Amino acid sequence: MKTRALIIFTRIPVPGETKTRLMPYLAPEQCAKLHACILKDIAAMCRKAEADIYICHTPEHKSGILRRIFGECAGYFTQEGEGLGQRMYRAIEQVLAIGYSSCVLIGTDVPQVQHRDIYRAFDILERKDIVFGPTADGGYYLVGMKKARKEVFEKQTYGNGSVLDNALRSLEDRKLSVGLGKEHHDIDTREDIEYFRDRMRSDKSLQKTETAKYLMRTRKISIIVPIYNEEKTIGRLLESLREIKERCEIILVDGGSTDKTLEYISSDFRLLHSEKGRARQMNLGAEESTGDVLFFLHCDSELPERPLEQIRCVMKDYRVGCFGIAFHSRNFFMFTCRVISNHRIKDRNVVFGDQGIFIDRELFFDMGMFPELPVMEDYQFSLNLKKRGEKIGITKKRIYTSDRRFPPGTFKKLREMWKMNRLRKKYRDGVDINALADMYADVR
Repeated sequence: MKTRALIIFTRIPVPGETKTRLMPYLAPEQCAKLHACILKDIAAMCRKAEADIYICHTPEHKSGILRRIFGECAGYFTQEGEGLGQRMYRAIEQVLAIGYSSCVLIGTDVPQVQHRDIYRAFDILERKDIVFGPTADGGYYLVGMKKARKEVFEKQTYGNGSVLDNALRSLEDRKLSVGLGKEHHDIDTREDIEYFRDRMRSDKSLQKTETAKYLMRTRKISIIVPIYNEEKTIGRLLESLREIKERCEIILVDGGSTDKTLEYISSDFRLLHSEKGRARQMNLGAEESTGDVLFFLHCDSELPERPLEQIRCVMKDYRVGCFGIAFHSRNFFMFTCRVISNHRIKDRNVVFGDQGIFIDRELFFDMGMFPELPVMEDYQFSLNLKKRGEKIGITKKRIYTSDRRFPPGTFKKLREMWKMNRLRKKYRDGVDINALADMYADVR
């Protein structure tokens, strides 16, 4: 008698027919590519499973895509039956009929399934009639048995949070023994994807999976730019943004410009209007955005090459990050300002807005967005992050920012740097924010 069989029970990754619960967050083509990546990770796991592998797939398409992923195995066959439960039962029945002593069937919604999960399932079947691998949403990603039992799947409605509980109650009534494997999270919704991305930060091994690599590449970034009287800088910024416009979301938020700023903004850019105030403008842009990562960019900043890739690289390991800062000026004190600013991130975990803050969407709103202060909104936001214990990642490439805040002349620049330092000290000491705003002064 043959011993162990493992069935991979899957749809064929065809756009519009797989991972449809992720639409419209992901496009149909992206859903199919994500499913294919999960299948590749499962195929890598199967090579260590020490069981005969069978691929049971939906009948609407030929199995060519699956054969390229899984290669040679014990067999490919199509799913049969009316509903999901009947199709799973028929798959297990067919394989056990070949002569295996035990059979485990797994779905393809859980890319983090490991070969040890399969070992454990077969080990449980040495002692129990049925084994399940539970999912966090109340379903199961794995079911195994030694004899094909219809009662596991009868009178069951799939896609809700009580699937496993219903099955366990039914089997208990029939005096069948059941064992449970390790619980995993499946990937069916946008929230599931965010959970998986968050797990990657603590479990570095996940970052090596095809699923993780794809989810990081497709992470949507929203660039939010607050503008006010920026006719001298807006043209250069829009030129650089146009190069990446098709690969991210860009939102400009005007605070009531009175110069020619708005004349430079073409209709292919999304423009919102707000009361003046950088915090108000950025918060409105965030509320109107759809990205997974929110990137707050000042209008007088110059992006480095491949800025989106720089952001995604940092967000693999952090929930919030920024760019290193640099100035075109060769003045000694501007060089000093650059060094201090970049080390402030590493040494004190404090970041300012001109360094291009980017952050997980969920974290940003959980923090209550930027505090609506006339000045120091970025500083207070950074202090709030620090209080929460959030570490700030920094990109390898630097963002260039304008030195327009600093007057000409070496010692005047030094005096301005000292002034900014004193203003932050006064803010921490509780000096009235409006008085600080008067001291700060608008250079535009």
